[in-house]
Amino acid sequence: MSKRDYYEVLGVSKGASADEIKKGYRQKAKQLHPDRNADNPNAEAEFKEANEAYEVLKDADKKAAYDRFGHAAFEGGMGGRPGAGHPGGGDFASAFSDVFDDLFGDIMGGGRRGGGGQRAVRGSDLRYSLRITLEDAFNGMQKTIQVTTAVGCETCNGSGAEGGAEPQNCPTCAGMGKVRASQGFFTVERTCPTCSGMGQIIKNPCKGCGGAGRVEKERSLSVNIPAGVETGTRIRLAGEGEAGMRGGPSGDLYIFIEVAEHQLFQRDGPSLYCRVPVSMITAAIGGDIEVPTIDGGRSRVKVPSGSQSGRQMRLRGKGMPALRGGTAGDMMIELAVETPVNLTSRQKELLGEFEKLSEENNPESSGFFKKVKTFWDGMTS
Repeated sequence: MSKRDYYEVLGVSKGASADEIKKGYRQKAKQLHPDRNADNPNAEAEFKEANEAYEVLKDADKKAAYDRFGHAAFEGGMGGRPGAGHPGGGDFASAFSDVFDDLFGDIMGGGRRGGGGQRAVRGSDLRYSLRITLEDAFNGMQKTIQVTTAVGCETCNGSGAEGGAEPQNCPTCAGMGKVRASQGFFTVERTCPTCSGMGQIIKNPCKGCGGAGRVEKERSLSVNIPAGVETGTRIRLAGEGEAGMRGGPSGDLYIFIEVAEHQLFQRDGPSLYCRVPVSMITAAIGGDIEVPTIDGGRSRVKVPSGSQSGRQMRLRGKGMPALRGGTAGDMMIELAVETPVNLTSRQKELLGEFEKLSEENNPESSGFFKKVKTFWDGMTS
């Protein structure tokens, strides 16, 4: 019986990429696995067919030969040899191990990812929360912080071995960091229990670090806080995180900014808002008021006559600077008309006289109560 086209077997097109071919094989492997098809006598044969197709198409040289000559490329006379050009030369584990992690990575704790044989392990990234004032965010600053982190052991120069001796290959896994065990149809890989996946062991651990190659230490770091930062801004200090295991590269340190609330200003991105109380008289007849700005200065603002609470006035360019350059934000002044309290008898008398003379000076009140009267009249009728 003639063989089916390898691309057809994996359900991919002839122009498929390596990732698409791998994905097609992964899907077929899940679909046709004999353990999932106990009632299908053809499942094992189809599974082996998919394995054979993937063994060819995953290899660039074999794939090129197959695209040019088809199945004849791996038959006698085409220079094929078992184990290289012949699709049957590779075993099941060779092809299936490429997708083993994708199928069972979660169950096996990551499978082959981060495989052994590597002595050095990158250090972890660190997070540091830094609280600053709104003035600091406006001006920018240089801040020194204290960070307790793992640094390379000076006693063993990060090797983890006493006297700086080199670690030795793990005898259990021969330096691979993983061990294999056959379980029926599968070859299962597990992290080596002796070296915990490191691939190497230390016979005489350093007394200073216990073989880890690093120790805990408090360090002082200088952080440049640019003007315009806001809560949630993240600053990365490359290589200032934890030192790597056994001489591995250090991780990074991430500074997360939190800007404290201000007693006068509220912030919304580059804009600042300031609620300013004004007297009833100033709001009625108008006048000038003096307001603070975030840079510590003062600005005079003209209050138009007849201003109501909630009226806003803009001071251009008096907000926060842009973090990555550009035009600074604005500052919005919001008026809060203040009603006088603790009036004297004379003040009450004058205000009473003023109210009698002001019946035509309150258009909003007059309009509201006209609507109320109409509403009541409608209810009674």
